[in-house]
Amino acid sequence: MLNIIWLALLVGSVAIAVATGQVREVVVSVTESAVSAFKLALGLTGIMALWLGIMKIAEDSGLVAAFTRMIAPLMRFLFPRIPDGHPALGSMAMNMVANMFGLNNAATPMGIKAMEDLDTLNSRKGTATDEMCMFLAINTSSIQLIPAGAIALLAGGGSADPTVIVFPALIATCVSTVAGVTAARLLSRMRRFRDNSEKGGKDERLA
Repeated sequence: MLNIIWLALLVGSVAIAVATGQVREVVVSVTESAVSAFKLALGLTGIMALWLGIMKIAEDSGLVAAFTRMIAPLMRFLFPRIPDGHPALGSMAMNMVANMFGLNNAATPMGIKAMEDLDTLNSRKGTATDEMCMFLAINTSSIQLIPAGAIALLAGGGSADPTVIVFPALIATCVSTVAGVTAARLLSRMRRFRDNSEKGGKDERLA
């Protein structure tokens, strides 16, 4: 669908340019935009490499593990049906910490691993459990302590103060995370969804 939309935009732009006699302006604009996109991507790569390196140092130094232990009580509150010591708790915590530091791409493998670990508790493979839905809500609305991606984009775009996004992003993501967690918790208690979940034997025992 997205390819169709892009194709329609491109064909429409060219058609309008031909109809209005502004083909030259379109060609110049396409060239300038391609150069700008390359410069932005190049700058973004450098900044992302910097933050990924910092994250790697934090991981090797034990800082990430310490932070993971710090949020362990919160994990037990959010996922009370997951047994203590289960690998899913560790992989989810690692993913959440990586997302908090804005390392979205680096957090993706951890998120996939977390879903695989959660699926080991699922008696109906391929069907999302309440824990999977809760984790997905937290993952997609994640609190951003350091929005590295947004900072990189602002810096690449020539912003005089790219870190100005930090505080607004923190407030916005706090609100989105609270809304996501609340929605996931309320929906999991609705009879319609509980009935579907309780068809799985193990899920029923966990409930």
